[in-house]
Amino acid sequence: MKSIGIIGSGIVGVTLANGLSEAGYSVCIGSNTKPTVEGWNGTVGLFKNVAKESDIVILSVKGTSAEDVVRDLSEVLAGKTVIDTTNPISDSPPEDGVIEYFTDTNDSLMERLQKAAPKADFVKSFNSVGSAVMVQPKFSAGKPTMFICGNNAVSKVEVSNILDKLGWESKDLGGVKSARAIEPLCRLWCIPGFLDNKWDHAFKFLS
Repeated sequence: MKSIGIIGSGIVGVTLANGLSEAGYSVCIGSNTKPTVEGWNGTVGLFKNVAKESDIVILSVKGTSAEDVVRDLSEVLAGKTVIDTTNPISDSPPEDGVIEYFTDTNDSLMERLQKAAPKADFVKSFNSVGSAVMVQPKFSAGKPTMFICGNNAVSKVEVSNILDKLGWESKDLGGVKSARAIEPLCRLWCIPGFLDNKWDHAFKFLS
C-alpha cells in the first residue's frame, strides 16, 4: 500500500490520518508549527518533507491559505496524486446558515490549486462531509457517496480505492472544472448544522 502524507494538522487531517492508519496505510502528518499533533500518535514532519516522501498527498489546510501552501510545495507535488479536501470558505460569518465563498460559480478553489501546481494530479474529495462521519460512516440508508473529480484517471482510481477502505462509495464527476459543482456541496451540507445543530449527515447518489 502506498504511503500517505497529510498536509495539515487540524481535525480533518487527524481524522483521516487515524482512519487511514487503521486501514493499513503508512501515514505521516505535516505541520510547520508544532512537532507533535494532538490526537495523533504517528510521525509528524514539515510540509515539504512530508509531501516529498509520500506517494499520495492529502491537502487539509484552511481554504484561504491553500493556494500559498500548494504554490510552495509545487515542485515536490509534481507527479503525485493530491487529494484536495479544501473548500473556498471566506472568513465572513454565515448568513442564515449559508457560508460565504471567495470563489464564484465559474471558478473553484481546486482549479486554482491545479494552476498553482500544474504537474500535480489533484482529486477533489472529503470536502462535502464533516470529520465526525468521514471514516467508516454508518447510516441506515447504506454507504454514503463521496463525489470526486480530477483530470487524471489513475489518480481518481487511487482515491476511489481509499474511499472504499474508509467505508464510502465514490462517484466520479469528471475533470477539475467539476469542482465548481462539488465544492458548493459543503455550503449545502453546513446549513442543517448551523440552523439545527445537526452535523452527522452525508450525501447519497441514486440512479
